[in-house]
Amino acid sequence: MSTVLNDFDTWKKFLGDRVSAAKKMGINEEVISKLAYEIGSFLDTKVDPKNDEERVLKELWDVGDESDRKTMAKLMVKLADHSS
Repeated sequence: MSTVLNDFDTWKKFLGDRVSAAKKMGINEEVISKLAYEIGSFLDTKVDPKNDEERVLKELWDVGDESDRKTMAKLMVKLADHSS
C-alpha cells in the first residue's frame, strides 16, 4: 500500500479499481460514497500525506465541515471511477 500512496495517479487508479469492483458486486454509489467518507476520516487522523495532492486534500478536509467532507468523498469516488 505504501507505494500506492507515493504517487497520486497510482492512488487514483487503485481507488478506481476498487470502485469498479464494488459496483460489479452490486454496491451502489451512495454506499461507496459513505465508505469513502469513513476512509477519508480514517486517513485524516492516521495517515500523513505522501505528496502535494494528498496534502491539499487533507487541508481541504480539515477546513470543511461534515457536509463538505461528504461532498469531497463523493467527488473522490467520481474521480477514482474515471481513473480506472
